[in-house]
Amino acid sequence: MKIKNRIALQFTLLVAAVLLLFSVAIYSVSEHYRQEEFYDRLKSRAQTTCRLLVKVKGIDKDLLKTIDQNTLSEMLDEKVLIFDSSNELIYSSVDDKLLTYEKELLNEVKQLEFMEFHQGENEVIGLLYQEGDEPLVVLASAYDTFGHSKLDNLRSTLLWGLLAGIGVTIVLGIYFAGNALRPISRINEQVSLITAQNLSQKLDEGNRKDEIAQLAINFNTVLYRLNKAFEQQKSFVSHASHELRTPLAALKSEIQLGQRFTKNNPDLEEVFTNLFSDTERLISITNNLLFLARSYENIGTMKMLPIHVEDLVFLAKEELLSAHPDYSVVIDYESIPENANETVIKGNEELLKRVFSNLLDNACKYSPDHQAHIMISSNNKSCIVKVKDLGIGISQEDIPHIFNPFFRSSNTSQLPGFGIGLSICQRIVELHHGEISVASEIGKGSEFQVQLNHV
Repeated sequence: MKIKNRIALQFTLLVAAVLLLFSVAIYSVSEHYRQEEFYDRLKSRAQTTCRLLVKVKGIDKDLLKTIDQNTLSEMLDEKVLIFDSSNELIYSSVDDKLLTYEKELLNEVKQLEFMEFHQGENEVIGLLYQEGDEPLVVLASAYDTFGHSKLDNLRSTLLWGLLAGIGVTIVLGIYFAGNALRPISRINEQVSLITAQNLSQKLDEGNRKDEIAQLAINFNTVLYRLNKAFEQQKSFVSHASHELRTPLAALKSEIQLGQRFTKNNPDLEEVFTNLFSDTERLISITNNLLFLARSYENIGTMKMLPIHVEDLVFLAKEELLSAHPDYSVVIDYESIPENANETVIKGNEELLKRVFSNLLDNACKYSPDHQAHIMISSNNKSCIVKVKDLGIGISQEDIPHIFNPFFRSSNTSQLPGFGIGLSICQRIVELHHGEISVASEIGKGSEFQVQLNHV
């Protein structure tokens, strides 16, 4: 889950919990006040009925019942029962719905003098009235229709308010979380554009005050240090390779000169031959290292011109066959392009020719028949060149590493090579905003695919 959504969810749950507690508190307090108010009304009604029965002369039980039936209509299912000191019923406001009671209840009322309790849905009060000749026990009950109706409305209002509050909180949470994290999103977008070729690029540091700005500042500091380290490394490789070329060239010349005087000495001739071979290897490694270093330095000045892929492939073939006449290269179309521009790319001829030369040289070198096949195809966006061979193949464990400098597959240790060619190929293809990939199987050969955007 994204941080934005997680923050919005946590914020929503927090607000929902607060709203729920607030709603429960309001409902509980409202219910408590409703009960207290209704109990007070029942108490007042009970006291009034007793007062009329005891103190007002000329009001008998029948008249009082008539008065009750015409004045007690505000409370649903209201009943008032009055008992004498012997727990005998002396008055009932209704005849058909007598309140059920027990003597233990009446005795408890006499002891406590006032009680509040429920019986079913009705609220009931028990009161000890002591203003007459003898104490009277009064039980009054009713159902609070108006109060329960108000509570139902309040419950409905709180429920809808809770749902609306949660909905608004979700929307606002996502909005404000997105706003708060937008600088981080921008940093992520900028970081994704940074590669080894543009380490000098900096992140937007915003107001340079908050935590996100500090993160960008620290990241820029790290980028600066990395870029400086890369520049030092490239400078060292470039200078070292350049400085090595002169003494190596002189060494090669001296060895070639010495070979002229070893014609009659087989032992010396073998020594000089090995020296010459090792010197050639050192020169090749040095030239490749120098090329890698300079390729980073010359990105901005590299000439890019339209060129047919077929021309590059044939040039690479001619260069390879001139150095290795025993090699064989077959070139064909995997699919015939509908127009000539589908195989025209914009790039540097020398660099791209080096890609195909290296791929062809590897294909032939690692194949028993020293043969390579090139298949050319295109689509709406790219021109695709596949270099296939039936050689020793590459293990699946080695494939992720074969484009690393100086890495050699485990089954090529007996064959000549330095492990630089494929890293150079990848570097050149990346400079042309293309892709290079490989599919291989041990003992069945390899297929390298170069994909470059056509004009």
